[in-house]
Amino acid sequence: MTERVILTRRRLRLCTIFVFVVFGVFGARLFQIQGIDSSAYAAASIAAGTQPKTEPAPRGNILDRNGAQLATSVAGLTITADPSMTAENAPQIARILREKLGDDVDYFDTIDKLRTPDSRFVYLVRDVPKWTADKALDALSDAKLTGVFAQKGNIRTYPGGSLAANLLGYVNGAGKGVAGLEQQYDKTLTGTDGSSTYEVSPTGQRIPMADSRITKMVPGEDVKTTIDRDLQWYADQRLTDAVRSSSSDWGLAITMDVKTCQIVQMSQAPTFDADTRTGMDDSNTVSRAVQNVYEPGSVMKTVTMAALADQGKIAADTPISVPSSLTIDKFRIGDYWEHGNIKLTAAGVIALSSNLGTIVASQQMSDQTMYDYFSKFGFGQKSGVDLPGESNGILTDGKSWTKANHATISFGQGISVTAMQMMRAVGAIANAGTMCEPTVVSSTIDHDGKESPVASTPGRRVVSKDAAATVTRMMEAVTADDGTAPAAQIEGYRVAGKTGTAWRVDPATGRYIRGQNTVSFMGFAPADNPRFLTYIVLDKPYSNAGGGSTAAPVFHDIMSMALERFGVAPSGSKSPKVEQTW
Repeated sequence: MTERVILTRRRLRLCTIFVFVVFGVFGARLFQIQGIDSSAYAAASIAAGTQPKTEPAPRGNILDRNGAQLATSVAGLTITADPSMTAENAPQIARILREKLGDDVDYFDTIDKLRTPDSRFVYLVRDVPKWTADKALDALSDAKLTGVFAQKGNIRTYPGGSLAANLLGYVNGAGKGVAGLEQQYDKTLTGTDGSSTYEVSPTGQRIPMADSRITKMVPGEDVKTTIDRDLQWYADQRLTDAVRSSSSDWGLAITMDVKTCQIVQMSQAPTFDADTRTGMDDSNTVSRAVQNVYEPGSVMKTVTMAALADQGKIAADTPISVPSSLTIDKFRIGDYWEHGNIKLTAAGVIALSSNLGTIVASQQMSDQTMYDYFSKFGFGQKSGVDLPGESNGILTDGKSWTKANHATISFGQGISVTAMQMMRAVGAIANAGTMCEPTVVSSTIDHDGKESPVASTPGRRVVSKDAAATVTRMMEAVTADDGTAPAAQIEGYRVAGKTGTAWRVDPATGRYIRGQNTVSFMGFAPADNPRFLTYIVLDKPYSNAGGGSTAAPVFHDIMSMALERFGVAPSGSKSPKVEQTW
């Protein structure tokens, strides 16, 4: 009996030792796997039986000033496959995907992807609307075809179609902004993708309770613009009609709040539709308001007069003797209408848009003084608007001017500008002589709803209040019954404005093309307490089209809509009578 007990105890002791040895071996091996060879085994695990999954961060919305969506993201799916599981059934899978997803799937190319050798992961179709992708996945499931997976994604969409397209821009296939606000605020709009890696069975099913690694997704921030969606829609339609009816190559319409320099509407025609990808060629996707340069013509006379008024050299009733023509540096200059020697006031020069009267007045300034004022008004430099690709325009140094340069620049030829530069300059006259930088974005909003205003640059004075008021009186004469743009009148409101007609320059030769013009109208209202400034530009309209007859009616309609939309009441006063002759 005693011997049996002793034997049993020895056996128990040996078993215990054996158990400790076994656990010791497993423990050592576990330590090696987790501590020493963890990265190697993790890599092997991923290659053998794990499925990576990305949770794309939705791109932030672009909103109008009232919170309406101008650009947003909707749920989509990216369809992927594991070729080690799909190679055998590749033709059947490709056929179903082609039937359900249509032209997004190339049948033969998809078969090649499904049979990719030595691969466990391939992309089949990116950014498919979820409801469409679900149909394809359900059909594959019904056919008991495995190895095809779906990852969440986001599809960029523009609810207004072509609405403000050149302002908003668009994104490329990788979801990166490549134009407009999509490009300018790409970092703000782009969120941080989430990710996870989990183990899957040989049939592609996720293994419950298996190890996984997760990184949290952070959505992109929203960008709130200064644009009013309804005004933008109306201006888009009105400008498109004007470009079509005048047979113009292109047109622009921009409206700015002169007190804040916020752009409330910025239209271009022709344009494009990023939602349907129609019209997306270089001529339509370029933002002409900030990237196109052109000679502005007579709208520039307002700047010349403002410079003279600021120096005390001119007033609205200043008499100017206007010759029938001038020959400067062997270059003959005339007005758009034939006349002999006439006597106009400074207001009459602006009201009738006399090139010759402007030249005579501008000769009171030296080349350097005139150049300095034009520089103060922002020409030859970016306007500072928060949009990409802005041009500096062209203003040659005053030290190199000839007499002909001085003369032609005074009435808007021989100088190249962008529409935004002209908005900023004439906006300074409307804003009592203070110029500020135009802006199209007011704030950003993070995913927690916190709104952060976008910093603005303080305005700077370029001419005195009196000088600005003097030029405003001159500009009101333009929209009078006997001015060049009575079509710009708005019932109940005082309107100040200026027409523009400039010869177009042939980019290939640098020479003017006779018979081809860029016509425009710039105006603000109410003239006695300015709120909005609207600029209309039509390039290469039908022969003999002028700013007063072609652009001014478009101004009238868009400005009227802006005043109504923002509840700007009529001032009730009438424009003062300013004599045009002496």
